[in-house]
Amino acid sequence: MIQIYYGDGKGKTTAAIGAAVRACGRGMKVLFVQFLKKNDTGEREALSDLDGIDLTPCPLELDFTFNMTETQKAQASKIYRDMFESSVRTALMSNYNILIFDEIFDAINAGMLSENQVYNFLTDAPSHLEIIMTGHNPGEKFLDIADYITRMKKVKHPYDNGFRARKGIEF
Repeated sequence: MIQIYYGDGKGKTTAAIGAAVRACGRGMKVLFVQFLKKNDTGEREALSDLDGIDLTPCPLELDFTFNMTETQKAQASKIYRDMFESSVRTALMSNYNILIFDEIFDAINAGMLSENQVYNFLTDAPSHLEIIMTGHNPGEKFLDIADYITRMKKVKHPYDNGFRARKGIEF
């Protein structure tokens, strides 16, 4: 099945991690792929200690997309396309039960990934593979084919008052 956690509220990645931990606790094999994030997050530290959850490396050198030049965006797009293609191959060849694409909708919306390529993979994915995707503003075609959809809605967030992300709380 296909699961989507999306919206402007906090908790999308946390929900995906919860699903990964639950599956791991039942002996399932999980591939966790993060786009537009770095390797130094608290969730990656915790997940790296769990047998059964494999993390793809995040490119450390990349900045936020809104700070990138056009050349940097082109380089980042190639990195993320390669990450996606490599993750798909790995998930299919290594018999993973769950494939998580964290922040994939943001990567698509930023022009870093092809919406059609991701969609085509989803429509051709084997039925034994649970796929979980997170991010902001998924395209209508993704919402149409999803089996689970949870929308996180922000009501209030410290960022709106100028507070930066805090280590251990937001990252």
